[in-house]
Amino acid sequence: MKTIEITNTEKIMFPKSGITKGDLVYYYEMIAAYMLPYLKDRPLTLHRFPDGIGKNGFFQKNASKHIPNWIRTEKIKKEGGWVNHIICDCTETLVYLAGEGTITFHVTLSTIDKLDYPDKLIFDLDPPNGAFGKVIESAQILRSLLENELGLTTYPMLTGSSGMHLVVSLDRSDNFDAVRAFAKNVAGYLVKNYPEDLTIELRKDQRKGRLFIDYLRNSYAQTAVCPFSARAFENAPVAVPIDWIELRNGIKSTRAFTIETILDRLNHIPDPWKDFDNKRQCLSDARTKLENLTIEKIGGNISAKSHKYN
Repeated sequence: MKTIEITNTEKIMFPKSGITKGDLVYYYEMIAAYMLPYLKDRPLTLHRFPDGIGKNGFFQKNASKHIPNWIRTEKIKKEGGWVNHIICDCTETLVYLAGEGTITFHVTLSTIDKLDYPDKLIFDLDPPNGAFGKVIESAQILRSLLENELGLTTYPMLTGSSGMHLVVSLDRSDNFDAVRAFAKNVAGYLVKNYPEDLTIELRKDQRKGRLFIDYLRNSYAQTAVCPFSARAFENAPVAVPIDWIELRNGIKSTRAFTIETILDRLNHIPDPWKDFDNKRQCLSDARTKLENLTIEKIGGNISAKSHKYN
């Protein structure tokens, strides 16, 4: 039997909203059944705030030496050495890590049995100045290309931070280099069609009010926020998988759900990503279709306004 002692449960982790460590631990205990499938077998990067978000936090990849021996760890190769990552595959581990001041859980895009081959592709839509309206418009443009033209089912997620992720479930037939190259070509194609609205420019001072399509996290050892993870902002917003109907019907912010509201939502709306593992897709056909597209053929017709979805 695993014994977990959580200390200082009354410590305030979110000063303005008054959310305590006890509240955070309780949330992760309650959300575990939804969150664990997205954590299982994936090396973790922890975003820890032992003294709350009012003070600087830090990212942790190497497991602490004092963790209980029942917590699973795996040594993962990195350039010049190894990292001893925690693998969160049970509620007890999730609760323990929350008790250690972990607010946000970041996971790799591949699992430990096939680390060089991602099982998901992610486009991170990062808007200028938090303009969520631009996120919605850009998400529909990207979805139209991926689904209508390239035949790839997409899954949207509010990040709980500033933007949104569009995710494609992969069958692990391509390695990271191939997946990243495809993602770069998709993003580049859209930027050529929408130069006034979209950019892949890394420097923020060069984006000039355009939404940044971040494809670079599709790389070995890069991470993404785990679905249902809390974020280190006041009110503890949550990264939430959503469906396209929800996005169309009134979600106004990437921080639309918090640790205090997400459980009630899940009681009424089942996980819209429940078929994610059954939709594993190969990029081979999509890659060929993308190569065959031309600006003259598609032009400006990849428009959210010109497509309707159920």
